[in-house]
Amino acid sequence: MVHSDESHADYVSDIFASKGAGYSDDWSAQVDSRLGLQATLHVTPKITSIVQVASEKRYDGSYAPGIEWANIQYDLTPNFNLRVGRMVQGTFMASEHRKINYATPWVRPPQEVYRLIPVAYFDGVDMRYQYAAGETTNELRLSYGGGSVDYPTGSIDASDSWGISHRTQWGATTLFASYGELKVSVDELSQFFDIYRSFGPPGELIANRYEVEGKRSSVISLGVGYDPGPWFVMGEWARSTSSSVLGDNEGSYLTAGYRIASWTPFVGISRARVTSNTSEEGLNAALYPSPFAEGAVLLNDILNDVLASGMQQRGVTLGTRWDLRPGMALTAQYDYIDMRSDSPGGLINQQPKFDPGGHINLFSLALDFVF
Repeated sequence: MVHSDESHADYVSDIFASKGAGYSDDWSAQVDSRLGLQATLHVTPKITSIVQVASEKRYDGSYAPGIEWANIQYDLTPNFNLRVGRMVQGTFMASEHRKINYATPWVRPPQEVYRLIPVAYFDGVDMRYQYAAGETTNELRLSYGGGSVDYPTGSIDASDSWGISHRTQWGATTLFASYGELKVSVDELSQFFDIYRSFGPPGELIANRYEVEGKRSSVISLGVGYDPGPWFVMGEWARSTSSSVLGDNEGSYLTAGYRIASWTPFVGISRARVTSNTSEEGLNAALYPSPFAEGAVLLNDILNDVLASGMQQRGVTLGTRWDLRPGMALTAQYDYIDMRSDSPGGLINQQPKFDPGGHINLFSLALDFVF
């Protein structure tokens, strides 16, 4: 259950959700609720097949199951394997189990970082190599493929994407780094910039500057964790870069917790910001006769709304987790989110009375279990 004191917009944990907590529901069970099932088939000692299905609230209002994982793994050696099929991008420290919240201290992974990649899974190939170096154990992962996500008025496609990540375990310390590139295609944005091009050379210049189609985006992330047992601390920093309307975005967080018997209180801070332009002068409406002048103003307004919609906020998190029985945990979490630079943060369903740049208080209660 999630409660937001912002009554003119919805808080969601998935940008493709249709509604959440705040405007649509004072208390919402739709923000984080999901049920997942995973099946593993050991075909031979070297061949394994995995399928993971998750049912959660989707953009069309249903809980239709979606396939998160569906691949075949072949172990060339005990330390080197190849996977083919559907997998989750290894962009962040908790990417592969980001939806299994029992495996994390929070109710949900910090959105300031984990929202940087809207298409989390991909269909393609993946290679992993595990090796030891001195007192460390390491895993190197390479992946290539593409994926897509549907939403009410179109889809976002990520094609020709590749990534490399490396994880080092050194005693209680975990070090993580990743880098990836992808091509993003958004149907609505392509149609929008085609209209800009109809305004001649000035519109062509703006469209070429902000068009998404055919341009490569990159994502780099760094993470570190230290968990000696009684307590833990972990943090990540990530940056996405695109020479398009998607712009350049940064996100980071730091979380620390202490384990007292079956209780784990924790505290965290987080930040998201846009480091590219958030406004554009656009077309000079005075150069066009009516009704093209009014059309130019409308296009400019829409473009500036998109540029200003990036997540810019700072957050403080306080929470506690209670492992009430093996495989089951109850987590209560409070988030104070301060939206900066007149940003709407990650809120959707913004109503006329919504005031970007404000702050919200978020209360979450989650019961997570594995079986």
